[in-house]
Amino acid sequence: MSASAPVITLDGPGGAGKGTLAGRLSQWLGWALLDSGALYRLVGLYALRDGLSIDAAVDLASAVARARALDVHFESGAEGQRVLMEGDDVTQVIRSDEVSQAASLWAANPDIRAALLDRQRAFAGAPGLIADGRDMGTVIFPDADLKLFVTASAAERARRRYEQLSAQGVAANLSRIYREIVDRDERDASRETAPLKPAADAHVIDTTGDSVDTSSRKIRELVAARGWLGTS
Repeated sequence: MSASAPVITLDGPGGAGKGTLAGRLSQWLGWALLDSGALYRLVGLYALRDGLSIDAAVDLASAVARARALDVHFESGAEGQRVLMEGDDVTQVIRSDEVSQAASLWAANPDIRAALLDRQRAFAGAPGLIADGRDMGTVIFPDADLKLFVTASAAERARRRYEQLSAQGVAANLSRIYREIVDRDERDASRETAPLKPAADAHVIDTTGDSVDTSSRKIRELVAARGWLGTS
């Protein structure tokens, strides 16, 4: 990566906390933020709304065209990250379990991943980029300046999701959430195209049992060691 446009990647499974940590990094450094998972969620949302089947060639072509033309912007603030598609705030709708499952299904397709490759790399630029996803350090930005792999046990991630839904007044079943997380992990790790795994040179951050502040301190130390804090 160019010295004028460093990249920090955060990969890992859903629910491990990488989105929150990526948002904090973006605020600390004043760098742009890429939530690559949101791009796949937007494709999943589009597919659900239009009733597309991944097994139908015409539907796949439509989804690929949509992926290439996504008009999306990310904003990180005190209240968390917002996802804007064509100016509309879709932050909450793309976080539903239905969209999550659709996103995982469509993300396993190599044509969809290829369509989003250049779209994701285009986010890189001065003063720097925080890239949050599942293959940021292995495929999208293999030469990133700092690579992190944020993980947590499936049980911990299921508990967090259950508590999040309960706090929103949404009825949830912990066992079902756990099973969905395990199934998604297996699907993401075993897919032929860009499987979920740490880059060989990634720092693994296990957030199981840790508070957000504790995990943030670990990452802040890695960032400070590279002299980036206070330079934005």
